[in-house]
Amino acid sequence: MAAWDLSVSVEDLGPDAPPLSISVTSDLHIGGVILKIVDKTQMKRNWSDYALWWEQKKQWLLKTNWTLDKYGVQADARLSFSPQHKPVRLLLPNACTVRVKACFSGPTFRAVVGVCRLLNLRHPEELSFLRPPEEKKRKKEKGEGAEEAYDLTGVQMPAGSVSSFYNGMPAHFADSPETEAVYKMLSVSRPAPTPEAMAKMYRPANVIDKAQINGRWLDSSRSLMQQGIQENDRLLLRFKYYSFFDLEPKYDAVRITQLYEQARWAILLEEIDCTEEEMMLFAALQYHVNKLSQTEPSLGATSPAMDDLDSALQSLEVKMEGETTSIDMLESMMAVPELKAYLKIFRPKRLTLKGYKQYWFVFKDTSISYYKSQEEGFGEPIQQMNLKGCEVAPDVNVAGQKFCIKLLIPAPEGMNEVYLRCENEKQYSQWMGACRLASKGKTMADSTYASEVANIQAFLAMQRSNPGPQPSATDETINTQSLVSPRYQKKYKAKQLTPRILEAHQNVAQLSLLEATMKFIQIWQSLPDFGVSYFVVRFKGCRKDEVLGIANNRLIRIDLAVGDVVKTWRYNNMRQWNVNWDIRQVAIEFEGNINVAFSCVTADCKIVHEYIGGYIFMSTRTKEQSDSLNEELFHKLTGGHEAL
Repeated sequence: MAAWDLSVSVEDLGPDAPPLSISVTSDLHIGGVILKIVDKTQMKRNWSDYALWWEQKKQWLLKTNWTLDKYGVQADARLSFSPQHKPVRLLLPNACTVRVKACFSGPTFRAVVGVCRLLNLRHPEELSFLRPPEEKKRKKEKGEGAEEAYDLTGVQMPAGSVSSFYNGMPAHFADSPETEAVYKMLSVSRPAPTPEAMAKMYRPANVIDKAQINGRWLDSSRSLMQQGIQENDRLLLRFKYYSFFDLEPKYDAVRITQLYEQARWAILLEEIDCTEEEMMLFAALQYHVNKLSQTEPSLGATSPAMDDLDSALQSLEVKMEGETTSIDMLESMMAVPELKAYLKIFRPKRLTLKGYKQYWFVFKDTSISYYKSQEEGFGEPIQQMNLKGCEVAPDVNVAGQKFCIKLLIPAPEGMNEVYLRCENEKQYSQWMGACRLASKGKTMADSTYASEVANIQAFLAMQRSNPGPQPSATDETINTQSLVSPRYQKKYKAKQLTPRILEAHQNVAQLSLLEATMKFIQIWQSLPDFGVSYFVVRFKGCRKDEVLGIANNRLIRIDLAVGDVVKTWRYNNMRQWNVNWDIRQVAIEFEGNINVAFSCVTADCKIVHEYIGGYIFMSTRTKEQSDSLNEELFHKLTGGHEAL
């Protein structure tokens, strides 16, 4: 077979070095090509991490037993002999930058797994890389130095998949004072930036801006190199899927801290809406966390006594898990509890009701029925509402004694919007807890009902005004601009916000650093719009753009003009979904012969496909699988046409 010359650039020879010319034949395998390159460089080094990159095809030639002919490489190919692992700068949720080595040759998902293992972030399937917003203007500004980056490219990871701990931190961070300092930076909340720095941060102005953010996610099934990422490029590491599994303070100090920081910035930059009372509580918790972070050790620090307690609790948990079946059987034999009370109802879209009107309500199983009076409660109800699959959101003002439950109930024509108004906190907590369980298809006989009610009551208690001595409004350490979102900065002056934040702080001042951090995350998760990622789409047969919201258990169709929810589809009613890659259209089939198809306007349809598959993958995780990741299943569900 005739020999021909192949041109190969070798990165280690420098950017100005001419490409090497290698004499090859079409039946020469890739391993043989690499041997010829190494011999010709005459450089003695470890070449095990190097591989061939085909620039024109945007493809790595990783199968060393394949021939040039099988890959389709001919004389006009431009190949590069390059390391498979290269440094990237990652901006973390806490606004710190770390420089780490990431895999550039495998799927981006594998690169995320490797980075998360280095940073001690369990469950890497919840995170991904996000391209930063355009920074052309910023780079041209004079006098702005390069951002500080913590260099972790030299950290050696131990063998095995589980990190060993030493003095409360992963062993690979305990090698030097420098790496210990990096671990503290990762696992302890940082002070808020200056108001000037916050003013420069990107803040989405509307749902279209939020949708634009989600168009920047990298494709998990393709490599960094295939997506144009170069050595030392800047990427954002963020929680992508809002389904946080098995948060364990002993092992998840970094994960909990970074999750808190992402939640905090989502509130401050108004990526998610909250009420004024909730904002004051978020501000008080931030103020408390900031104070404790300066004095308390990291979230994962535990004493030997606590280790013994953890072991005892784990042992008890195993025993309880073994008894789950018998407990469930016992619950199924018991009568399902019911709630009965006079409540007020309001339907915004019905002209027959001008305001709230009182009826007698009965909550049984997963349905609410209402009657004209208690005496008629044994007859035919005016209406029965099945809450399975509905959306439940609070509409509460503790100071104003307003305790409302907003229900969006799926119907063939769209969503029926209903408001229920309770008399007091106790009644609201019981009915709200029942509604939340019913939306998941569970009744009040479920073992989690009592804890659901208790969590709601604790949340309300935190928002309650403290009748004790009023706090001093002269605390100079409070920087209100770093604690509340711009909307409330415009509404109130700093001297008005300070006493309100300090008053709310009295309700959380007894919490530890871990408790305050976790409480912030829990309240964030309870917000009506929590975990919804937005995309502008065009539904098949429609002439105008609409918004698709993707959450961990449902898809939401939203009217772009007025922001109303039009329709909700739940994943557990989904039969199948696929993408027509030729016309870039997502098609989904639900039970009841419901078919939905749309094209994406603000993102590639691959990102939407990945979101749906990712959340379905999250729903399959169990306690037994918590420390093992089925990468093959993840790629099958999210990988698109390249993996399916």
